[in-house]
Amino acid sequence: MKYLTRRDFFRRTAFGILPALALPHLAHSSLSFSSTDVEVETSYGKLRGLRTEGVNIYKGVPYAGSVSGERRFLKPAALKPWTGVREATRLGPPSIQPPNQTYGISEPDPAEDCLTLNIWTPANDDKKRPVMVYNHGGGFRTGSAGSVAQDGSNLARMYDVVVVATNHRLGLLGYLYLDEIAGDEYAGSGNRGIQDIAIALKWVNENISAFGGDPDNVMIFGESGGGAKTSCLYAMPEAAPYFHKASIESGPGVMMKTADVAAETTELLLKRLGIARTDWRKLLKLPPSVLLDAQEQLQKMGDLSQIAGFHGIGAAGKGGFGPVVDGVVLSTHPFDPIAPSLSKEKPLQVGWNEDEFIFFAMVSGDTEAFQLTQEKLYQRIESILGDKAQLVVDTYREAYPKATPTQLFIAIRSILIMGLGSITIAERKTKQGGAPAYLYNFGYKSDLKVPGTDYEFGSMHALDIPFKFHNIDNVLDKSGHRSSGMAGNRPERFAASDNMCQLWTSFARTSVPSAKEQPTWPAYNLDNRPTMRIDSSCEVIYDRYATELSMWRKALS
Repeated sequence: MKYLTRRDFFRRTAFGILPALALPHLAHSSLSFSSTDVEVETSYGKLRGLRTEGVNIYKGVPYAGSVSGERRFLKPAALKPWTGVREATRLGPPSIQPPNQTYGISEPDPAEDCLTLNIWTPANDDKKRPVMVYNHGGGFRTGSAGSVAQDGSNLARMYDVVVVATNHRLGLLGYLYLDEIAGDEYAGSGNRGIQDIAIALKWVNENISAFGGDPDNVMIFGESGGGAKTSCLYAMPEAAPYFHKASIESGPGVMMKTADVAAETTELLLKRLGIARTDWRKLLKLPPSVLLDAQEQLQKMGDLSQIAGFHGIGAAGKGGFGPVVDGVVLSTHPFDPIAPSLSKEKPLQVGWNEDEFIFFAMVSGDTEAFQLTQEKLYQRIESILGDKAQLVVDTYREAYPKATPTQLFIAIRSILIMGLGSITIAERKTKQGGAPAYLYNFGYKSDLKVPGTDYEFGSMHALDIPFKFHNIDNVLDKSGHRSSGMAGNRPERFAASDNMCQLWTSFARTSVPSAKEQPTWPAYNLDNRPTMRIDSSCEVIYDRYATELSMWRKALS
């Protein structure tokens, strides 16, 4: 059964768009802080960053060489050492992508040569702090390490950790599968974007001790597309030596694109560009703008109906670009049919936000979704699930008798997009019998309103990002002003953010998530299935969604 029949579901909503949208801003004012230069010696040369408000910050640090020109679609050239002191005070360029999809302050225009990272650390000393390496959202198509929502300053300062975020290749430039037409040199070409992250992790392993971090205690984490990237890294031999635990957040990458589907997408691209298979090297000469335009046209015509449900968000059909199960970089799907054996002893967090779909409806301009009648609810679910719609709607109506049709719609779509895949990952990791898995729901409700409606953001997709980085108040926006952003106005947001930051940084530090004055978070098991609900006051819920899960297993079988 193809349970997602609307071909443009995720094409329209770009399933990991970074959340620094054109949202209503709170009252704000321009503020500035004094900074002093701070230098550090890496294995490639000296860097000069800035110390601001108790944090040493290094931006735009190169971790690999060129990926343009003749290096396009190849692993990057080796990074060359430099002499003197290299400035590391400005963000590096994001990967080539559509316009207006990045949200950093004074961020350069996208470029092919984009392999840089940012580091936030309390001090360049020998303290051996846990290291948290973040994979940005934006699917595999957009985003950057420079977004204001995921600035690592507060997390580093308040919780004594080292935070790292990377730029890496996206879209066609990161995931065009050429293995079957370009020869051995291009083996693994369909996974260059996640290979870039693995190379960044190797750089971290070799250099992070100079920044006060512990190379033997590295956590990888990411939200939405970043969660799917983290899923791939968790199953990737090239990355395995360089991290020790992981957190997959609203981005369950259970399955990825198959080589057959990736090869079909390559054929579609060549046809659109008028290039014969034997002339594929012409792709190396085309301007990035031409490739980007072709990528976006394929995205519109592509069949993405296989995304979501128990398969997670990575198994897109032809037309899109993302990681490929190629037998070279990824030997298997990350969590299908089982959890990856190479990470058996690496603890894992996985979870999603309670109201994920509010975000997707908002960014696609679907204001009708926030004022549904019972009839409209049924029609919408039928358009996705066909003859299973009645079972689904009836189950949710019985489970939530006081809910409005819109609330039921959001609950159904949210678990279908991100929840079922997250539960699948927790179950398969637990069945493996190695290190524990910890399942969560982020439940804090923002009081900001979806533009054009009276409906609140709730716990929508991406709302967790500013909370886990403690960027919920007095935070610089892209224009250099300060506000609380999409976290909203409720004073409880501070406690919710502190709880989430404590859980994440304690997991990074000890491999066991905990927060003061909050309940103990039990490891997931297949008997009572504990889930930590994260809010201003946290709660462990056992066998959450039991009724709904039983139904979904029947409906999607």
